[in-house]
Amino acid sequence: MGKTFAQKILAKKANLKSVEVGQIVTVHPDYLLMHDNTAAIVSKISKDLKQYGLYDPDLPIIVLDHVVPASDEKTALNHKQIREFVKNYHIKNFFDVGNGICHQVVIEKGFALPSKLLLGSDSHTCSYGALGAFSTGIDRTEASALLLTGETWLKVPHSIKILLRGKLNHYVSAKDLILYIIGKIGADGANYASVEFHGDVHNLTIDDRITIANMGVEMGAKNAVFPVDDITTLYLSTIGIGANQYEITWADEDAEYAQVLEIKLSEVPISVAVPHSVDAWKTIEEVEGIQVDQCFLGTCTNGRLSDLRIAAEILWGRKVSPNTRLLVLPASKKIFEEAIRLGYIDTLSKAGAIILPTGCGPCLGAHQGVLAPSEKCISTANRNFKGRMGCNESEIYLASPAVVAASAINGKITNPEKL
Repeated sequence: MGKTFAQKILAKKANLKSVEVGQIVTVHPDYLLMHDNTAAIVSKISKDLKQYGLYDPDLPIIVLDHVVPASDEKTALNHKQIREFVKNYHIKNFFDVGNGICHQVVIEKGFALPSKLLLGSDSHTCSYGALGAFSTGIDRTEASALLLTGETWLKVPHSIKILLRGKLNHYVSAKDLILYIIGKIGADGANYASVEFHGDVHNLTIDDRITIANMGVEMGAKNAVFPVDDITTLYLSTIGIGANQYEITWADEDAEYAQVLEIKLSEVPISVAVPHSVDAWKTIEEVEGIQVDQCFLGTCTNGRLSDLRIAAEILWGRKVSPNTRLLVLPASKKIFEEAIRLGYIDTLSKAGAIILPTGCGPCLGAHQGVLAPSEKCISTANRNFKGRMGCNESEIYLASPAVVAASAINGKITNPEKL
């Protein structure tokens, strides 16, 4: 019997010939991602760090992104402590406020490479599967131990195979696809599974794949991964990574799967997840006309250049409704600058959008965009549970950039096809 992607990668990282589903393995990850929670992680091991030192200063990737710029004295102190840690332990891979959201930065800077094992103290670390990596979130205690030892344990996950057939229709995006899949299998339908995407993946861009892999954790997945193909290698070449700088790993044709799901892309509708769960799936027709107080375009799920482009195309020559507000948050400085160069930011600003600095603030309800009681927001983010955007009495609808942009024009959930 052949091996799945997860079995192959974890066997390699554990220095074993092969591993079986359910086996506990000790692995040495290539990188450990941390962000604003670095200070809390380091505080757990402050005495040990002084006595034993850091395992490897090249292991951590630290990106300040969750509350940027600092919103209060407590946050500013947290950032200061992280900068001091970086300086004292000579950490090379540090990206201060303004560089972007951690997951986008990790990809842009070439850390997320095929066959790499990346662990991160953030649940959406699974994003890097878009580039053929095994990547997953871990908790702060695991992260602190990794800083000291360079190793941790993982259980080899079972695998789910999702076969994609055909091509998405116009105005149907990767966000619609992943909401549709989560609606089908449930928010816990892939618990501790490695989800492999097969079939006509050539019809999905790298941006599409990042969106889908990012939300793998929203169906409980340990890892969500795409095969490395010409689209992957072309993207990596654009950020200066040659084919000789990585290995390619993929599942065997006769690998064994716990579940196989086939999706006909032409049948995927424009989709919305309604409050208060990501798997509360509806078609756009079922929710059209619901008034929204805020429209949020951005985050590590949908803050890329292609997302800003579709929003700018829809909003060109139009205005944001006076009954709502549109927040736009590019996923990185690089994306922001390119969007300026291409005129997307100008178009969005003239339409009435509020352009925010790159970061995570509104998504987790920490900064710049917190909702008030009874307010409704339609968002391109990845979660919509109660309190996610800072208020337990608000409602969050998840949708694609096209739907968010169209909804901003009318001040209510709108099908972009009908504009």
